[in-house]
Amino acid sequence: MQAVILDAATLGNADLSSILSNGDNWQVFDQTMPSEVEERIQGADIVLTNKVPIQRSAMESSELLKLVMITATGTNNVDLNAADQLGKIVCNVRGYGSASVAQHSLTMMLNLATKMPLYLDDVREGEWHRRGQVTLIHRPIFELAGKRLGIIGYGQLGQAVAQIAKAFGMEVVRAARPGEASNGDRIAISELLPTLDFLSLHCPLDDQNHHLINEDAFNLMPNHSYLINTARGSLVDSEALVNALVNQSIAGAAVDVLPIEPPEEEDILLRAQKSLPNLLITPHNAWGALESRQRLVNQVADIIESFHQGEPLNQVT
Repeated sequence: MQAVILDAATLGNADLSSILSNGDNWQVFDQTMPSEVEERIQGADIVLTNKVPIQRSAMESSELLKLVMITATGTNNVDLNAADQLGKIVCNVRGYGSASVAQHSLTMMLNLATKMPLYLDDVREGEWHRRGQVTLIHRPIFELAGKRLGIIGYGQLGQAVAQIAKAFGMEVVRAARPGEASNGDRIAISELLPTLDFLSLHCPLDDQNHHLINEDAFNLMPNHSYLINTARGSLVDSEALVNALVNQSIAGAAVDVLPIEPPEEEDILLRAQKSLPNLLITPHNAWGALESRQRLVNQVADIIESFHQGEPLNQVT
């Protein structure tokens, strides 16, 4: 079979041999612009994409296309309705990045709690020497122990974050799904937000939870609370987040994702970061530990093999 990888560069230096040695005839592109998709998938039975959009028109133009393999968990870059109607199989990868994302999420919390980036800048710029003090503690530091962490999205990622947070002595509470009332040990989001010190997002993006964290949500959160988002940028209303930080409705935020990626130079959060020391932004690399990426690649190879055997794993259509 003919196969193509549209954005191999997103996998960094992971070893792709488990995919490329499976007997298919592979074409590998580091990057693909949306305007190049239709041309590059012509004649391909299998297409691998991480973030390159696969729209209806591309699938309609490629009669041989049988499998769209998303090398990520999120599926919002592929038109699943069109794939289903056109008989194209779509699969994704799952669970590969839990340790990496959880580690990154707690790192964000720790950086906000310890003011680590700011203290590193202080030392780098000579502030420690100039102040003539043995210890610099002019920036407030607090412990994660005893703080209440709310998690929206309690799948593998949310559970991995919860496990580490509990090791730090945090109290972890699970949110009910968006729009749902409190049920058992899951608390309705509107009831949960006013009680939190930290809110961490680990849910997929869909029509129901677009801008789930908006002005109303920020107004419910205590002014000492912090937002962590390693899920999808559009779960959060960026303008509302900036306003909440400027107005001190919340104490800070750390995000690994933005609504448009790569972001435009004038992205509202990137601009705001320059004047808001309590806004931390990382470049969508929470999942990017080498071990995580290698697990992803190996899982993709297993899914392609299962597709060849007629029983594709992790189907989403």
